[in-house]
Amino acid sequence: MSRFDIVMHYSYSAIMFIGAVTFFIWSQKPRGVSKGEYIIAMIIPLWSGTAYLSIALGQGVLQEPDQTIYFARYLDWVVTTPLLLLALALTAMFYEPKKDKALIGGLITADVFMILTGLIADFSNDTLKYVWYGLGIAALLIVLYIIWYPLRKMAAKSGDGLKRHYRRMAAYLTSFWVLYPTAWVLGPSGVGAFEEVMEITAFIVLPILSKLGFTLLDLKGLRELRTPGVDA
Repeated sequence: MSRFDIVMHYSYSAIMFIGAVTFFIWSQKPRGVSKGEYIIAMIIPLWSGTAYLSIALGQGVLQEPDQTIYFARYLDWVVTTPLLLLALALTAMFYEPKKDKALIGGLITADVFMILTGLIADFSNDTLKYVWYGLGIAALLIVLYIIWYPLRKMAAKSGDGLKRHYRRMAAYLTSFWVLYPTAWVLGPSGVGAFEEVMEITAFIVLPILSKLGFTLLDLKGLRELRTPGVDA
């Protein structure tokens, strides 16, 4: 691993841990947002920061003859991306006293399938990797369908405020769900259209924006939607 690689991953971990502390501070004045959502918000950067710390320490990476496999990224994604989708689903159901567990379960299952097929693709040869990549894209389409059809309809039933907030957050998260597989297939794991330095940078910047960025914006929007007079 290069010095650039190590410094970038240490920096990422530090940023994530700061994010977790920020969400803890926010949780002390929840403003109508449930404790569970703050717990999710804190777990995401804590787990992600820890996974990337293992890369910085040289433990979360496997050096192959012709490729470096950052398997700790998948350990990060298989936990944090379902939690991000859970947070988005809970946003859609913010005013619903009973959450749709079946819908949430389907969303998370499709996402985990997508992440695991990506991991298998990273360990596969040139032909098979695109089979697994294709299966992951199919799972992504299922995730996007759930985000933009049943969850969007659910949010729309709860008033214009939640409807607008959900659409913003769904669009924000969707953009990153598309950018991740794009960066993967264009990088050394895929067709190799750009160098490893660019891939490392992409997989530092993208998760900062998709994890901390999404969570900050989502919690801020939900806190503004709180029931009038609720401050604790």
